[in-house]
Amino acid sequence: MSIGPVEYLIIGFPGNQFNGDIVPALTRLVESNTVRIIDLVFITKDAEGNVDAFEFEDHPDLAPFGDLAEALDDLLSDEDVEIAAEVLEPNSSAAFIVWEDLWATEFAEAVRGSGGVVITGERIPHQIVADALAHAGRPLG
Repeated sequence: MSIGPVEYLIIGFPGNQFNGDIVPALTRLVESNTVRIIDLVFITKDAEGNVDAFEFEDHPDLAPFGDLAEALDDLLSDEDVEIAAEVLEPNSSAAFIVWEDLWATEFAEAVRGSGGVVITGERIPHQIVADALAHAGRPLG
């Protein structure tokens, strides 16, 4: 079975201000075969620091995510959720998404086929890129 790189994102919503606006953009990524959602968990932390986590099917407001995920049961463990919750500020929530980068499957197969291995990789935060480009006189846009 071919598989592209798999990565995770923890997207925080300070003040528990999740409104679902990410659903259309995520839907377009899935429909265009750019990514395949493997697992998706929502985490909340109240003002006292109490944590709750649930899958999209366990909360009626998150029903739109049901069409996006090809969930693999138990891919994200309770320990994964606990680690993710540690970075959340009180009175905030997060979407914890695991996805396969379908756009990179062919390249990943070529790397594996040539005996290559990924040594390291990291996502560069948007603000760092924007600042570096601005400093170089090439602002985003």
